[in-house]
Amino acid sequence: VQLQASGGGTVQAGGSLRLSCKASGINFRIVTMDWYRQAPGKQRDLVANITSSGNTNFDDSVKGRFTLSRDNARRMAYLQMNSLKPEDTGVYYCHFPGYNAWGQGTQLTVSS
Repeated sequence: VQLQASGGGTVQAGGSLRLSCKASGINFRIVTMDWYRQAPGKQRDLVANITSSGNTNFDDSVKGRFTLSRDNARRMAYLQMNSLKPEDTGVYYCHFPGYNAWGQGTQLTVSS
């Protein structure tokens, strides 16, 4: 299983950004995909996930600001982040629950 998150960058508070995750080596259509964030000096925390049927769940810290989508045919998942806050800063990883594969992650920096 391989995962590669991309799309990170530096944005001002209130801005938007979309992260992408490309997966390989797995039956993408049947798995849930998690998105994690690791802020500087902190542990990696789950912020959102999208199930195989497209149901989504969000941590309270991002609820109403972040949305998830997936393109099963392309084995891609997307995390749309709006109204970004400085506390959203961190490295974002996509991950399949139960699989020991994380990829390199992508850095988001939100400036105030």
